[in-house]
Amino acid sequence: MSNPRIGFYPGTFDPVTFGHLDVIDRAAALFEHVVVGVAINDAKAPLLGFEERLELVRQEVSGLPHGERISVIGFDRLLVDAVRQVGAGTVIRGLRSAGDFDFETQLSGALRRLAPEIETVFLLASEAHRTTASRIVKEIARLGGDIAPFVSPKTAERVREKLAQR
Repeated sequence: MSNPRIGFYPGTFDPVTFGHLDVIDRAAALFEHVVVGVAINDAKAPLLGFEERLELVRQEVSGLPHGERISVIGFDRLLVDAVRQVGAGTVIRGLRSAGDFDFETQLSGALRRLAPEIETVFLLASEAHRTTASRIVKEIARLGGDIAPFVSPKTAERVREKLAQR
């Protein structure tokens, strides 16, 4: 049975950014519980391994103001199945731009057809984080730029280490 007061926030979090944390923190203020679902998505060819991403997300959310309302899991199946497994009734999606909205409405429509009992809620990223995308953060890091404005020191260190290994 799904509970609409439990939100599920899925993503690859490669790497987890301040934008992700902003959405997670704001969602935790709105929902009784937020489950952050770290996806195994080899199609995206993540820089960080699955276990690394799980570890970093867990570390980062533990320091958030509503951290006690947040749990982090990994998943490698259809989103709707992961949402049902944890008993969530709402999928949380962060939006940065109109382009995100177009893609997310398509995803939301597919989810609605597969699971009409699960609602999707969109949270607009805070203004300071609207330009933050993991893909851009990785590209800045690859080119030797400073990613400190986008990620925590621990995450920045891990990204630099991973790039140095390549």
